[in-house]
Amino acid sequence: MSLSDYLSHTTLAADDQMAETFQQARPFSHLVVDNFFNPTFCEALLSEFPAFDDERAKNENGTLGRKATYPNIRDIGPTYQKLDTLIKSREFLDWVSKATGIDDLIYDPDYFGGGTHENCHGQDLDPHVDFNRHPVTGHHRRLNLIVYLNHEWSADWGGAIEFHTDPRLPPHENAITEVAPLFNRCVIFATHDHSWHGFKRISLPAGDSDPHTRKSVALYFYTKTRPAAEYHGRHSTIYIERPLPEHIRPGQLLSEQDYQQIQALLARRDQHLARLYRDNHRLQNLLDNLTNSRTFQLARRGLNLAWRAKKRTERLFKR
Repeated sequence: MSLSDYLSHTTLAADDQMAETFQQARPFSHLVVDNFFNPTFCEALLSEFPAFDDERAKNENGTLGRKATYPNIRDIGPTYQKLDTLIKSREFLDWVSKATGIDDLIYDPDYFGGGTHENCHGQDLDPHVDFNRHPVTGHHRRLNLIVYLNHEWSADWGGAIEFHTDPRLPPHENAITEVAPLFNRCVIFATHDHSWHGFKRISLPAGDSDPHTRKSVALYFYTKTRPAAEYHGRHSTIYIERPLPEHIRPGQLLSEQDYQQIQALLARRDQHLARLYRDNHRLQNLLDNLTNSRTFQLARRGLNLAWRAKKRTERLFKR
């Protein structure tokens, strides 16, 4: 296998300059590489892209959304089997390491959270930081690599990926970099506790007889360790709801559309909170099961006996 069979000549020619661009990008490390794949290979990825499936469109809250994912890319078709062979190869992993300055990258055979992503009209993605440890291996998630497969995409349609300084800040302090999801455009960005990203609601023209969808292939890469300064404990994906639109101010008469938008924001917040409460309940149950186990009870009894023996020894030495 040769990288030139998959990556374009311009991509391969630019790798020496990419690491510096990646590390200096703001609001956090990222790269935008146009014409990433060999054009023939990228067209084949689009032609084999799986059809939208409602069964694959359930979100993290268990409700049906307008985003379908297909993580088992090897099952899609021969071109995606070639993609799988490519991204797990040492040659490709070394290329990504060279382009970003992050060494010893690891491929994820489970494509956990990754694979093909298709977002339809009305779908958006709140600003968030991704989970930071692989749920099976425990490896540290370091990079997202996304290749878009949309031949035609207008800025008016929304859907551009956004990189946020910090969505918890007031809107005028939260600088945002946007990148349109254009065909064969690759976006690579670091994943850590402040790599906030998302995209605004997709809004296609009314009466479009051939609705466009936002298609992409999302690949995630890991390392066994990461710099201590970047790690502050394991966490799941953390979402921040978008602020109220700027035109909604005190004294402003709300329209029906304003009211519905506020209701949607509140419902989204409640969904995120419900998911967090479920996670907390699950962890509390695990803790209860652990503390009630015989092994834990024996260990606690042993610690109590050791503590009492220590106290008796201390009293003997004081006499």
